[in-house]
Amino acid sequence: MFYTAHENAHGMRHDPFKAIVAPRPIGWIGSQGRDGSRNLSPYSFFNVVSDSPKIVMFSSSGRKHSLRNAEETGVFTASLVSRTLAEKMNASSIAVDYGIDEFAIAGLTPRQGELVNAPFVAEAFAALECKVTDIMQPKTLDGSAPDAWMVFGQVVGIHIDEAIIRDGRIDMVLASPVARLGYMDYSDGSQVFEMRRPAAP
Repeated sequence: MFYTAHENAHGMRHDPFKAIVAPRPIGWIGSQGRDGSRNLSPYSFFNVVSDSPKIVMFSSSGRKHSLRNAEETGVFTASLVSRTLAEKMNASSIAVDYGIDEFAIAGLTPRQGELVNAPFVAEAFAALECKVTDIMQPKTLDGSAPDAWMVFGQVVGIHIDEAIIRDGRIDMVLASPVARLGYMDYSDGSQVFEMRRPAAP
């Protein structure tokens, strides 16, 4: 089959686009507002964009709380989602009002960064502390900007639980990172499983 992307004329029950661009790593973004409130949200539009210096990026579809906090404070964290934390990650994706703590909703322990004023998931096997370098909106072919915001952050600190280190390397079997596939599907590298996002209250 072939269809023009701008028309989305695929004739399927669900848009297959994000199932094609898969697997996608999940950036479990921790941030803190000027008012001291904590936020934790998973983003599957997330990746490394530079190794030297180390720069990562997450993209927010719409002006969400992580974007607001990154703009206001200039920092954020990204925690690794392992299979043992997948359900808690999913719980933290719930849409709630600004200022409501998703760490508490998901039953997770916030740990404050060493170099940035933002929390990360203490239970995570690894986490990155990041300082914002750029926030931008990508442009479309006609020059307009969609309601999508890319937040770039330079990694200034890295946390790794020594429990996943073997022979001087991170053991990826032990780390068991979770990736987002299409629709409600996820994978830890050994199996595909489904999780539905919790409904907003």
